[in-house]
Amino acid sequence: MELSVYKIDGTESGKKVVLDEKVFGVTPNDHVIYLDVLQYLANQRQGTAKTKDRSEVAYSTKKLGRQKGGGGARHGSIKAGIFVGGGNVHGPKPRDYRFKLNKKVKSLARVSALSYKAAEGKIVFVEPFTMDAPKTKELLTILSNIKAGDRKVLFVLPENSNNIYLSSRNLPQVKVISVDEINTYAIMDAHSLVLVDGVQDILAARVK
Repeated sequence: MELSVYKIDGTESGKKVVLDEKVFGVTPNDHVIYLDVLQYLANQRQGTAKTKDRSEVAYSTKKLGRQKGGGGARHGSIKAGIFVGGGNVHGPKPRDYRFKLNKKVKSLARVSALSYKAAEGKIVFVEPFTMDAPKTKELLTILSNIKAGDRKVLFVLPENSNNIYLSSRNLPQVKVISVDEINTYAIMDAHSLVLVDGVQDILAARVK
């Protein structure tokens, strides 16, 4: 697949980019995409949810009534879960939700997601550029010029650019990351991808 590289004013630069088949042309594997997205979301969880069980509730330990002859069920403590204010039964405890995935699985998931976007025509290439200062309006103009769309856009840079990142921070539909930060979740969550020329070569070099 061959795509044109645009200037930030929206005109074609005259350069064409040939997408590497091993990155943008593989047969997508939906299951590995699911696993990689699941791992990403699991890794974001703090895992600090906690409730008190009957051993941790601060109440009297006195037995409520006689064991037999009371005419009702036997109760040993007001801390039991059936009483209001009693301990929580089988409540959440702090835990680590993270799990590991094979590197080849994560790599296949990433190229599968990129291949989906390429097949859908949701990838736009733009010439490398810099911004002298953070200007949200200027970044919006660039996105409008290259027709990146008004839905979620993932802007991928060859390396970190603080001014471009700060320019996007007030735009909820735009996310700017470097190629080192690209992941399956970010790709699938975006409606379209804007790749700065050179990113494709870095991605191709990392696929084994």
